[in-house]
Amino acid sequence: MLWRRGDRIAMMRIKVKGRNGQELECVECADHLCTIGRSSKNFLQLKGWRIAGVHAQLERRGDGIYVQDMSGAIGTTVNGKAADTYGPLSSADVISIGSYLLSVESGKPNSDQAVTAPKVVAPLAADEPSTRTTPAFESDVSASRPPQTMAEIYKKVPVHTLGVKPGAAEVGQESEPIAEDRFVWHKRIHAKLMGDMDIRRTDVESLDDKQLTALVKGLILGIIEEMDTDLPAHLDRERLAKEVLNEAVGLGPLEDFLADDSITEIMVNGYDKIYYEAGGKLHNSTVTFSSNDAVLAVIERIISPLGRRIDESSPMVDGRLKDGSRINAIIPPLAIKGPCLTIRKFSQKSLTVEDLYRFGAITPEVVQFLEMAVRNRKNIIISGGTGSGKTTFLNLLASFVPSDERIVTVEDSAELRLEQPHVVSLEARPANMEGKGAVAIRDLVKNCLRMRPDRIVVGECRGSEALDMLQAMNTGHNGSLTTVHANTPRDVVSRLMVMVMMAGMELPDKAILEQIASAVDIIVQQSRFSDGSRKITHVTEITGMESGVVQMQDLFLFRQSGLDEKGKVLGTLKATGRVPEFYEDLRQSGLQVDMSIFEQDSDV
Repeated sequence: MLWRRGDRIAMMRIKVKGRNGQELECVECADHLCTIGRSSKNFLQLKGWRIAGVHAQLERRGDGIYVQDMSGAIGTTVNGKAADTYGPLSSADVISIGSYLLSVESGKPNSDQAVTAPKVVAPLAADEPSTRTTPAFESDVSASRPPQTMAEIYKKVPVHTLGVKPGAAEVGQESEPIAEDRFVWHKRIHAKLMGDMDIRRTDVESLDDKQLTALVKGLILGIIEEMDTDLPAHLDRERLAKEVLNEAVGLGPLEDFLADDSITEIMVNGYDKIYYEAGGKLHNSTVTFSSNDAVLAVIERIISPLGRRIDESSPMVDGRLKDGSRINAIIPPLAIKGPCLTIRKFSQKSLTVEDLYRFGAITPEVVQFLEMAVRNRKNIIISGGTGSGKTTFLNLLASFVPSDERIVTVEDSAELRLEQPHVVSLEARPANMEGKGAVAIRDLVKNCLRMRPDRIVVGECRGSEALDMLQAMNTGHNGSLTTVHANTPRDVVSRLMVMVMMAGMELPDKAILEQIASAVDIIVQQSRFSDGSRKITHVTEITGMESGVVQMQDLFLFRQSGLDEKGKVLGTLKATGRVPEFYEDLRQSGLQVDMSIFEQDSDV
């Protein structure tokens, strides 16, 4: 019978010794079920090459404590003999797991005064000889005061879960007792699920996402049905099943953020610090992961299908989710406080021109001009700071490319989603574990020149690939598009110069500036304002080079007029009165062009 709220539960006292009989640690488990193994999801974590992820479990039954082997072929021995299930255990029985000897005895029943938190044991580096003189385990749980509730005890256990901690606002304003029950039963069901999958020897790698989700969902529903008589009546079974499913095959507490279309960015600064961006503003979430290991598990779950890796030798990684959302992860030792994860969400619905009108990011006159520029194969660079919407706007500009042209996209992490039928997408690749096999963006830009592209679209120029991009623009690949990090159109020229120098070519400054002036036709500058809104602030034409300086003229400028009562930025993107040179060429060649969009307003 599972414990109920208010029951007095006898502790399991587990003594751990080395092969030489030296006592290494003694821990107490207040649950009816305690798992032991190499994985951090266990109550007692032991590491060594002869220890399975979940090696064994101790279970309190009506007549005593039983040990059950969960390791498969590795095995667990009791008193020197292999045992699948053995019990009831006495204090004289010796359980052998790897290079450790364990004995178990029943302690006093718990009460509000007598409950002792289980010690969280740090993992061992490997199976070590029994002559070690330093303690095998260290506690990362403060012993300054005993917890007052069972939920507090479970919060201390280093389980490999992604559940919501009690008291979180997103729990739906539940009372603390209900939230505590949810947390405890969430962990209990997850532990039973992992045990059932181990017993079934489930080959997860052979299943696709739908099959795995269906299998796990079925197991979870079966477990909840089996536990139904013991589950408190006030707990929502459907919600509990969803949370355990997200934990087992999804991204845990991040699933709700990903499902919310109003959230544009998710930032995990630590397992207990999750921020999100909505409406252009940052918000501190009250949901958390349970441990740093849980965050690391999510990172690995994201990048593994991409063929990328993250470990101490390669502690940074870029990648993407299946919906195209961009992710960046960095782990210790570079991230001092634990693994950090940043997700830049991409809307399932591509932004349209009407959406930009509604947001006040652009005007019909500017869209008309840029569409004409794209269709007439002008080379355009979109410039802006981080989070200013460069990639989103690049995707919009690329949608103006005629559908009968061949487009080759080059990205560090594939994010662009073009609707044209003839699109070839290339993605850079990091080095493997031996430091070999890396394919940089510059290599892909060189290669795409041999792929007979009508248009080249580079997701972002951030290094030596800028030289090859400029050369492509100057050698017949007109109509190319890319983005650059810069604060103003004038800064774009300086940034391009620095990136060209990164290619290692000892070119004089004048030669580089001439390449830039000849290659780039238009710069579109985007900015993110204090209210979180993103707007086009400059549309600038590069007109040539004179006296060693790249000449440019602003065609459209955003003029801020103030803030409204809600702090929203007020202003308008207006024409400066200057006409782009290529419009004059188009008109002289007999094409119908609307020159009125460049007429200057009286207040500009």
